[in-house]
Amino acid sequence: MPTPYDIPEVLDRREGPHGEVVLRRHGDRLEIIANGCFLMDTSDGRSERRLVDAALDALPGRDRPDVLIGGLGVGFSLAHAAADPRWGRITVVEREHAIVEWHREGPLAALSARALGDPRTEIVETDLVAHVNETSDTYDALCLDIDNGPDWTVTDGNGHLYGKAGLASCARVLRPGGVLAVWSAQPSPEFEETLRNAGFQQVRTEEIPVARGVPDVVHLAISPG
Repeated sequence: MPTPYDIPEVLDRREGPHGEVVLRRHGDRLEIIANGCFLMDTSDGRSERRLVDAALDALPGRDRPDVLIGGLGVGFSLAHAAADPRWGRITVVEREHAIVEWHREGPLAALSARALGDPRTEIVETDLVAHVNETSDTYDALCLDIDNGPDWTVTDGNGHLYGKAGLASCARVLRPGGVLAVWSAQPSPEFEETLRNAGFQQVRTEEIPVARGVPDVVHLAISPG
């Protein structure tokens, strides 16, 4: 017979402009599901934290660089960036209002309350693809974690971000020599080649061991110019 911990408990379910988003509790962890696709949970977080650290490591000598985090998720990347005084402005772009609410006044607040209260932090509720196409702001680092990787997007529109035009938009908002860091559940040699063809330099992929399953990866590349 299954135990109560074998059956996820739905804490909230919302229908938004991009489909259904669900927050559920499964044992001692919280999970976010979008359109039936598992996005992330609170069980580990080491690869999300490494996403932020790898970007900072690629910016030696910069004084308080500004970072754009694409995707609030369960808050690991934001909390880790806010805990590091070396970062300057921390902008988080999140398109799902429900996820922002779960952090501000819901079950995920325990993970992110301190980071949300940091004066360096700004939450921008919009689509990331639209933001990099339209904003006049620029950043030293883009840390993107809105999908399960370039080859496994949550919605079809996100696929544009990982193509030549989307990467040109990323390069546009990156300051010269800035770093693009992209989280993925698996390596993507095709995405590495697209980065090179888009003019990015020092393209590499870093594996991060996780508690369960195959390693996560972070794709890293330096902006042209």
